[in-house]
Amino acid sequence: MHPQYYKADRLSEEIIGAAIEVHRDKGPGLIESIYEWCLTKELDLRSYSYVNQKPVEISYKGFLKQEDLRLDILVEDCILIEAKSVSKILPIHKAQLLSYMKLLDVPIGLLINFNEIRVIDGIHRLILPGANKEPHDFQSDVSVINLT
Repeated sequence: MHPQYYKADRLSEEIIGAAIEVHRDKGPGLIESIYEWCLTKELDLRSYSYVNQKPVEISYKGFLKQEDLRLDILVEDCILIEAKSVSKILPIHKAQLLSYMKLLDVPIGLLINFNEIRVIDGIHRLILPGANKEPHDFQSDVSVINLT
């Protein structure tokens, strides 16, 4: 289990509530940066810490590079938000969010498409593979065979 999974799981409900509040006020059809800014203001009102860009150390076959990712919002170091204002969420949007989650080791991500009549219809919750699973108990896989 990811050490921050439970915190992120609880927090995701609050963030969805914040996104609903932004959408209730602004409605669909605006550009992503407006929704992102409004969502950060809503997070401020709820006293959550967040960052909009975060330097990340990327490792590839022994090489290291410091890179600034253009992630939308990382809340409380445990949940990543990708704000969209598109006619339809595509598989690449989910793949991008999952890639960022892996790089940052974040257990939960929210892909929020504000360009919906009801924003709840545009919210996708992604879980980092294995983040919500308990460590595997290898002893339960051991079979005892008596050869007598």
